[in-house]
Amino acid sequence: MTNHYDVIIAGGGAAGLYAALNLPASLRVLLICKRELTLCNSALAQGGIAGVYDSPEDDVQLHKQDTLVAGGFKNNTETLSILVNEAAQDIGRIIDLGVEFDRNPDGSLHRTLEGGHSKHRIFHHKDATGFEIVSKLLQTVRTLPNVEILENTLLCGVAKTGTGFSVDTLHEGTYTAFHSHFLLLATGGIGRVYEFTTNSAIATGDGITFAYELGAPIKNLSLVQFHPTAFNNRHTRECFLISEAVRGEGAYLLNAAGERFMQRYDDRLELAPRDVVSHAIILESRRQDSQEFYLDISHKDPEFLKHRFPMIYENLLKQGYDLTTDRIPIFPCQHYLMGGIDVNADSRTALDRLYAAGECSHTGVHGNNRLASNSLLEALVFSRHAAMDIAKHLSEVPDTFEEHSFPHDPDAPPIPQGLRTEIRHIMQHSYFVIPDREAAAAGFERVARIRQMLLEGNYRINADYIEAKSLATVAYLILKEVI
Repeated sequence: MTNHYDVIIAGGGAAGLYAALNLPASLRVLLICKRELTLCNSALAQGGIAGVYDSPEDDVQLHKQDTLVAGGFKNNTETLSILVNEAAQDIGRIIDLGVEFDRNPDGSLHRTLEGGHSKHRIFHHKDATGFEIVSKLLQTVRTLPNVEILENTLLCGVAKTGTGFSVDTLHEGTYTAFHSHFLLLATGGIGRVYEFTTNSAIATGDGITFAYELGAPIKNLSLVQFHPTAFNNRHTRECFLISEAVRGEGAYLLNAAGERFMQRYDDRLELAPRDVVSHAIILESRRQDSQEFYLDISHKDPEFLKHRFPMIYENLLKQGYDLTTDRIPIFPCQHYLMGGIDVNADSRTALDRLYAAGECSHTGVHGNNRLASNSLLEALVFSRHAAMDIAKHLSEVPDTFEEHSFPHDPDAPPIPQGLRTEIRHIMQHSYFVIPDREAAAAGFERVARIRQMLLEGNYRINADYIEAKSLATVAYLILKEVI
């Protein structure tokens, strides 16, 4: 009975944590985290959380319209209405939980502006908003006696049973199966399918892969967002993000000649939505035959910049750049996924008692391109909806637990080396900001073969295998939509 839970949550970011604290206290909940709890895309979010909260000069319809414009009017209007109308509820809730947003001298909440927004509506904690939110949510969840947390625990397999789900986990070399009536996947994004990404090391699309293998519909996985202003290091796979808020505070985008160039591509200049700016940079790079681009905010007060962007300032200093005086080298980089496990307005998939929330899910709120700072809001609003929907269906579940066993071959060999590197190379060169359709078709054939080999082969079930299989599956699904 110790391995039986009412709800298992896979993922310890904003969506997973907020779902846990919104579930009824009477339920036994297991939260499984792939690595340490603060290593997640939510914690890396710099800019803030968008929403109309105690904002007499703003309006939810303006927030909705801005999101529609950024999303190319391909948004799901039902879920989008939920997002903007319920933003105040969840922003107020996390403030009550201790989240500290920056304030003006008079004590009122400070709101900043980011690309695509018509109003100052982004609440932030300097430039580390995601970490502040995740930390305060985690503090609360740790106090809940009904929630058990397993860190550094790899999800190795998921099976549908007659009473819910069984999951196979690996922790410190030991495999353990857990069983539940409900399963919520909050496993984050897919950034590690690219050579360069702003995502954390855990973002390999595991939850999407398990959902696909279970038969849950996956939708619009090819809607990948590339952030225009990642620090152009190119020496590390994880690229440090220069927040959208820096442009919101007045930074200029410069080409290799040190000239502003956005006027050639969009009237909104540096404050155009992310996909527009990323496309502009690629087109400008072709025009100038150079990938040298810069972000320059040195014309602003140095003390203001140090106070407003302390994390960005310190991280850039470590790389040899001073935000207050230097032009910062930037280039587009994989950042976010708009598609994912298809869910309804209550985060429920087509598979009975399977839910998904956060970046791994597809609610449709973002359309073809996510508006800045809507991601944390989506994670909160729809993970709460998942918790509420689970509570509504408790009477439908049995008291028993059917257990699925997961066999393991102790003599199975490891996977061949280099598979993940090859997949990343294929994706980076075939499906970046402006896709190469010919390369995508050839890449699809190769990743399909890699995926089939991993599925049919008898390999050791460990992090190398799970992540390679996930990356192959994600790349397969993305390129399948493209060709």
